Amino acid sequence: MPAFRAAASAAAAGEPSAHGVSISEALRVWGRIALLSFGGPAGQIAVMHRILVVEKHWVSERRFLHALNYCMLLPGPEAQQLATYIGWLMHRTAGGLMAGGLFILPGALAIMGLSWIYAAYGHVGWIAGLFFGLKAAVLAIVLQALTRVGARALKNGVLRAIAAAAFVAIFFFNAPFPAIILVAGLIGFLGARANWPQFLAATTHGPPKDDEGASLLGEEAPAHVRAGLSRTLKTASLWLFLWLAPVAALVALFGVGDIYSQIALFFAKMAVVTFGGAYAVLAYVAQQAVETYGWLKPGEMLDGLGMAETTPGPLIMVLQFVGFMAAFRAPGAMAPLLAGALGGLLATWVTFTPCFLWIFVGAPFIETLRGAKAISGALGAITASVVGVILNLAIWFAIHTMFAQTWRVRGLGFWFDAPVLGSANLPAIVLSAAAAIALFRLRAGLFTTLAGSAAAGMAVYFAGAAP
Repeated sequence: MPAFRAAASAAAAGEPSAHGVSISEALRVWGRIALLSFGGPAGQIAVMHRILVVEKHWVSERRFLHALNYCMLLPGPEAQQLATYIGWLMHRTAGGLMAGGLFILPGALAIMGLSWIYAAYGHVGWIAGLFFGLKAAVLAIVLQALTRVGARALKNGVLRAIAAAAFVAIFFFNAPFPAIILVAGLIGFLGARANWPQFLAATTHGPPKDDEGASLLGEEAPAHVRAGLSRTLKTASLWLFLWLAPVAALVALFGVGDIYSQIALFFAKMAVVTFGGAYAVLAYVAQQAVETYGWLKPGEMLDGLGMAETTPGPLIMVLQFVGFMAAFRAPGAMAPLLAGALGGLLATWVTFTPCFLWIFVGAPFIETLRGAKAISGALGAITASVVGVILNLAIWFAIHTMFAQTWRVRGLGFWFDAPVLGSANLPAIVLSAAAAIALFRLRAGLFTTLAGSAAAGMAVYFAGAAP
């Protein structure tokens, strides 16, 4: 591809691009961002904003927020897609691959190593205690994400009503998550088009600053943004092939009943419905992986999220852990750990490859829509619905962490899982409460809370109090 050849030539020569940032310098900056990308999407976006907007002045506040708004409308991890978007703006396709790929790499390596340890030793000694403690911290972190997103997104009664409706739909009626997002986005889009004030002010990130200063990229669209229809179709065809060809090959060779075909099909589907980031979609993934496929036990999903919380990169990287455990438990003639590694890599490939497709195909058109009120209205409504979905996730995780047994409540058109109060797990409840106090009252940092919870979990385990 021409972009790769041009970028490689510039990197070899150390030459800056038109905005003065060389590929080699960009590589260092994106590598730094990747290694600091802890704390979920809020923390990752904050790190990118500080480095790219405040420190380096690569892009303006206005441009950064426009790119972020688009990425929040996409399925998949918004922080990784934001990195890809800005990398593409700065250095074309090669820049997008560099920024988005580096953002994934540290987390992928870390989760693979932790999955290997978990599969081999997860229920032995300090490993089991470590993950027992991490579950408590994860619950508190999800609640913190709920309060943060809610405070920024639910600015009026209409948006609060959308959040409440989304929670009721998914918790009580098991409504499909994509349908919730689609309806919310459509309401916001039409509301903004009709000039309803509740949606005109719905963007969750506020207006750009007037005194933000100059940026290296500037406000004019770079030349490569103006892609024609022919180039767009070629780009879409290439990335669709890279994404779906392995899926089709596995199904054709081994059939839909094979574990790798199941992993490929399931996570390829997840890649197009994971709106709102990891927290918003994990309830659905957990329910499918636990109840439909039997790949994991309920508590193991929390273990995987604990891994993702304690490693750099997107939280959605937890799906690699799910793919690993699925193949590990159905290895066929292959060694279980090797089968797990292949399952994890397959889940990672089909999850993240379309992220580049959305950016390389959609970003050129989105750059021409900067400031469109209808997009901001749709974004605000979608973010409001995500608050309701995160609340569903928090309750689902709390039930399966703090109680050993649940029972299914059924009514006219609805059903949900309720805890059996007599099966309460007192150590898990105490650790979760302590983690919440550390985060909300003591303002402890993410790493402090996670480290303390992990240490407490190991202490409880070795004291014989863990279940």
